[in-house]
Amino acid sequence: MARRSLPRKIFRAVLWTGLALIAVFAGLVALYAFVPPVSTLMLARLVTGQSYERTYVPLSRISPAAVAAVVNSEDATFCANDGVDWASLVKVLKREKGPNRGASTITMQTAKNLFLWPGRSVIRKGLEIPIAMTLGKVWPKQRTLEVYLNIAEWGDGIFGIEAAARRYFKKSASQLTPQEGALLAVALPNPAKRNPSQPRAFHRRLAAAIVTRARVSPETVACLD
Repeated sequence: MARRSLPRKIFRAVLWTGLALIAVFAGLVALYAFVPPVSTLMLARLVTGQSYERTYVPLSRISPAAVAAVVNSEDATFCANDGVDWASLVKVLKREKGPNRGASTITMQTAKNLFLWPGRSVIRKGLEIPIAMTLGKVWPKQRTLEVYLNIAEWGDGIFGIEAAARRYFKKSASQLTPQEGALLAVALPNPAKRNPSQPRAFHRRLAAAIVTRARVSPETVACLD
C-alpha cells in the first residue's frame, strides 16, 4: 500500500505546486497591469547585492520616435499579433540551432523578462509562448509596450529607456531624437556589447535604416491610443 500511495503523493505534490505557481503568475499579471514591475534580472541583481538604474516612465513620456524605432526593430508585427508571431516562430524552429531572439515578439520578451530566465532553450521558449499569449489577451498593447520599455536591459545595471537615455545621451526619454531612439533600439539584442552613444559603423547603418523606415503609422497610433 505504501508503494502504491507514493505515486499519488508525488502526483498531488506536483499538482499543488503547479496550481500555486499558476496562482502566483495570475496575481503578478494582475498586479503588474497597474504597478511598475521588476524583471527577474533586476531581482537577481538585488539578491546578489548589486544595484541597478531604472526610472519608470509612462509611455506618454517616451519620445514617439523612440517608440517607433523599438517597435520597428524588435517586433514589426506588434500591433497585429496576439503576443506571438507564429510565422516567424515556425521559421526559426526549423533552424538547426533551435529557437532564438529572431522569433521573439515584444510581448514574448516582456514575458521572459518578467517571469523567466535568460538564455536560449526549448523549455524556456515553451513557457514563454503561453505566458506571452496570456499577456496578449489581458493587457492592452500600450501597457505591454510601456512595461517592456521600462524593464528592457540597456547595459550592465541599466534598465528601462529613461535610465538608458540619461546614461547614453544625457537627456530624458521624452527628448530622444529619431537617431538616438534608433541607436537604443539596435542595442537591445546585445546590450552588453553595444553602446548606443559609441556605436560601431555597422550599428550606425542599422540605426539609419530604422530611422528611414520607422514611422508612426495610423495603425500604430490606433494600436497604442
